[in-house]
Amino acid sequence: MRESARTATMARGEETRARIVEAAIETLKRDGFAGASARAIARTGGFNQALVFYHFGSVRDLLLAALDETSARRMARYREVMDHADSLPALLAAATEVYREDLASGHIKVLAEMIAGASSMPELGPEIVRRIEPWIDFARDAIARVSATLPFPVPVPPEDAAFGVVALFLGVELLTHLEGDGSRSDRLFELGAQLATTAAILFGTPPAPGRGGE
Repeated sequence: MRESARTATMARGEETRARIVEAAIETLKRDGFAGASARAIARTGGFNQALVFYHFGSVRDLLLAALDETSARRMARYREVMDHADSLPALLAAATEVYREDLASGHIKVLAEMIAGASSMPELGPEIVRRIEPWIDFARDAIARVSATLPFPVPVPPEDAAFGVVALFLGVELLTHLEGDGSRSDRLFELGAQLATTAAILFGTPPAPGRGGE
């Protein structure tokens, strides 16, 4: 009986934490980093602001947990879409798909606000960089997988190529978010898809599947 009560208490605690994190994500999207106070987050979620400090210790740690949560959701989606991309055209088609989803989901808004927050709270900087590292690892694996299908060696080490790709991808997403217009980034992805398809024809590598390469 005591064990089941403890389990139920833990489950309620996890549910409360998840609710607080969700409220933090929505507050970051709506009010930005500057507006994401404990009071604003509590108002969004409909709970007492004391719960923020009880479960997370500080607003800073809660906002990092919010970034962790939205990043985990996006990483799961990236793996779902991109792990089957085994050619350069297919990889670019998948990247275009998830890029558009990133903007629509609000993940980029959360990340952009956290990056902006690092200017007034410098200790956030290393924490955000640490959370970008798994994306570099993911990109490295995807690049290595596709590189193995090419009929020539890639002159750039996968680790360096992955860093460049993540930096470019993140920069495009952030600029598109700030500009509020995805037309230029759409043209960039379309150009990349055309070049990748041309390269596939020239070098005899597999074309993109029907999903993104049209």
